[in-house]
Amino acid sequence: MNMASLFPLCLILLLTSCATSPTGRSQMLLMPEGQMDQMGVAAFDDLKTTATLNSAATTNHYVSCVANAITSALPSKDRRQWEVVVFVDDSANAFALPGGKIGVNTGLLTIAVDQNQLAAVIGHEVGHVLAQHGNERMSMEFATQTGAQLAGAVLANTQEKPLLMAAMGLGIHYGLKLPYSRTHEAEADMMGLELMARGGFNPEASIQLWRNMGVQQTESSPPEFLSTHPAHATRIDGLAANMSDALTTYRQAQQQGRRPDCRK
Repeated sequence: MNMASLFPLCLILLLTSCATSPTGRSQMLLMPEGQMDQMGVAAFDDLKTTATLNSAATTNHYVSCVANAITSALPSKDRRQWEVVVFVDDSANAFALPGGKIGVNTGLLTIAVDQNQLAAVIGHEVGHVLAQHGNERMSMEFATQTGAQLAGAVLANTQEKPLLMAAMGLGIHYGLKLPYSRTHEAEADMMGLELMARGGFNPEASIQLWRNMGVQQTESSPPEFLSTHPAHATRIDGLAANMSDALTTYRQAQQQGRRPDCRK
């Protein structure tokens, strides 16, 4: 197919792919949700064969307890059976993928020191999935021609694989760093605050979590204007500005009996 015949197809895709994020922001989503789920499941399965899985029952139960408390309080359309895996990795990182997959690195558990702080991270990552940020990034790559083969790449051994994985939030594991934009990060922060509160976790812990992150990463973090990620202080300010609503949600969840007791 030549470029002349591709243009009408791309135009149709662009005109029919407008969507609205959970916070009301306009999005371009070219990838079918079912295909995003397929790619997320395949990526997670691939990672489980190449990374080291933590086998400690107590650690796995603790992380699953936090994740399940959040996912069980999701809207019904998103309340699937989410798979939760703990990876042996010193980086303070976690991720969630389309298809209901959550990964948490052991290094995060030294920074997120209790169930509420861990819930802040998991809620944030699940927020990325619910807002379809991976689809949005992949669609942008597709629309700009730099990732025209992404739709068929899935996990094939092709040059597009690192870009595909990075678009879904797995770049750190597949050799290509593609950070979420500041807009995506801020949106996931706000959604994560709401999700953790719905699950019965104290949203105020999100601010202490990012203080912990700031202490650990101050020397390695670039200035905000050089990074697509917000500076920790900016992040904390955004969380604080939305804390009142989150605390209301938290109190309602507690009244409804959502009182998770997840212990290491």
